[in-house]
This record gives sequence, structure tokens and C-alpha cells, in this order.
Amino acid sequence: MESQVRGGTRWKRFAVVMVPSVAATAAIGVALAQGALAASFSVSGQSFKVSADKLVGTGFSQYGAIDSGYTLDGKKTAHPVAVSAFKNASITNMCQSVVTPNIPLIGSVSLILKAGGGGTPVEADNLYIDVEDLAADATFKNIEIGVAGKDLSKGPGIKSGDTANPYGFAQQADSATLTDVKQTAWATTAGTFKLSGLKMSLSTGVKECY
Repeated sequence: MESQVRGGTRWKRFAVVMVPSVAATAAIGVALAQGALAASFSVSGQSFKVSADKLVGTGFSQYGAIDSGYTLDGKKTAHPVAVSAFKNASITNMCQSVVTPNIPLIGSVSLILKAGGGGTPVEADNLYIDVEDLAADATFKNIEIGVAGKDLSKGPGIKSGDTANPYGFAQQADSATLTDVKQTAWATTAGTFKLSGLKMSLSTGVKECY
């Protein structure tokens, strides 16, 4: 069975964890470009935007969870998120951007990471994306909707450390193909995450992937 969903899908309940500095983010990016490393990207108190021409994933699952962390001024936060998980994923022309506002004497600073162009997609396994807002054209193969979270078997399972209701709403599919992807996320983690053709840029002002 195949199910197609076209247009925008929005989940208005989402959130995050800890903050890598710009220097740490750059170092992680370079290391990932050189090989496959365990990776975690999250921005305390901030969301970030991700776009891609195409994401092809096998072993897809999605469930609700609660992320907790701290805002930039040190206050504790707790927010519901929609976690999209893939056993394996291939991402073409990926762009990730985060804007840090109100830096003294500078104002806003934008960090943009691009990878997966030139015919060599980004490759990831055990990929988890904590999503706030998603728009894409999507095709799911053998989708099951409404399965209990504890019964998720097609994807990589509920992420370690996630506060999730094992009896809550979830869905899963053998595979998922998303095109023209535009999403706002609060965190991304992966067992391995290899970024081919990585390019990073920093600039003043607000510059985002879309």
C-alpha cells in the first residue's frame, strides 16, 4: 500500500536542547565532511531551518515526545515535539541555517551549512529530526497510522532519552520519499551523518535557507 500526502503539514508544538558554539559547529561540520561520525545538532532556545530537494528514507517512524533544555538566558524549557526517524536516509541538496540574534555590537549572525549537492547526497543512519513545521510532497510505502509508540518496529525505535508516551499516537512506513522539503526543527541527531561537499558560511543579518 502506498499513501501520498501533498502540500504542507504543520505540527505547532516543538522544542530543544543544548547549544553548540559557532566554532564547535564548524569543527563538527568539517569532521563530518571527512567521514561518518555520530552527530547531534541542537540549538538551545532556538529553532533552525532545513531545506532539501529530496529526502529518501527507509525504516520511517514518527511519534510525539517532550524535549527539555535551557534557553539562551538559562531558563529551563520543556516542549512537545514531533520526532521523525529513519533507519537510513539520503538527502539531496541539504541546507541548514540558524540565526543567532542580539549579539552585542554585531546584531544578528546567520550560520548556513550546505551539503549533498553535485550528485552525491548526504547519507545518514539512525536519523532523528525533532520537527516544528514541515512542508513537502511526500510518498509513504506501506504506511501504518495510529500504531502505539511501543510497537514501532519499522524505524530505529524511540530515541534514547526521549520522554515519549509508549501508548501514544505514532505512525510508521517501510519507506518515505519527500521532495521540496522545507522544515523548522529544534534538534537533529544521527548515528552517522556524512555530509558530502560541505560548505559553511557566516554572515551578519538574517539569512536563511528559505
